Amino acid sequence: MKKVIFLLVSACSLTANAQTIKDSTSITSVTTHTSIVNGVITTTKSPQVTTNKVIKIDSTAIVRDSAGTKYAYQDWLKLVRTGEYRLKSKDGGPMSTAAEFVLVKRNVSAKELAMSKASLPNGDETGVIKTNAPFDFFDAEAMDGYKIDAKKLQGKVVVLNFWFINCAPCRQEMPELAKIASTYANNPNVVFIAIATDRKDALNAFLKNNPFPYHIVSGGLKFQDKYGITGYPTNVIIGKDGKVKYHSMGYGAAVPDIFGKTIAEALSR
Repeated sequence: MKKVIFLLVSACSLTANAQTIKDSTSITSVTTHTSIVNGVITTTKSPQVTTNKVIKIDSTAIVRDSAGTKYAYQDWLKLVRTGEYRLKSKDGGPMSTAAEFVLVKRNVSAKELAMSKASLPNGDETGVIKTNAPFDFFDAEAMDGYKIDAKKLQGKVVVLNFWFINCAPCRQEMPELAKIASTYANNPNVVFIAIATDRKDALNAFLKNNPFPYHIVSGGLKFQDKYGITGYPTNVIIGKDGKVKYHSMGYGAAVPDIFGKTIAEALSR
């Protein structure tokens, strides 16, 4: 399937299936989440910017640097997402009609980049889970045999991810979440748990090509009902005191950075 991103001319940020760029050093984004209602999957995008002209560029776009080296979609997208690079039309014409693009490094200070990053939206709060409220843990067994025990999780930082295979923004954030989980692989005080709505056999087939280093619970619709989850992905971080430190619904560009910061802070308390 062809991936599509959206640009609003000049600095950028990655979202679930979109990025937005506007002509300034600040970065804005679109938060995307997917819902299941009566078995019907619906994807919703909540744009943070609505007044600028939107330019659509899909994953088939030809992007080269000034030396002529061609970049794969994921490679140039990662660079653009840092805020240090941008795209411009190769012929100098309007971005909306360009057939080919050039990846160029932006001349911005470290302070400007930091300000841009700070302006990223955090993702939509879930609306059902409350920050600083005690989290009502559950007992279950993950596919890898890990037993999720509410008592065993006391005093630990717990990172929860609610997702399902056909959720595009869920799949988009997985590599980012996997990197974070991997950094804490040897830390017994942080536990990463993913609640998937899919059946175990479907998950096993998917995970063969899409490894995800969380303890994954299959058939998790009952947990969707328990916590009132209405959109995916939904992420929750619970501190050592058993209280919610962070929660979001949908995947926005700032989510991975906020994840890392929140986990580190929760461990230090």
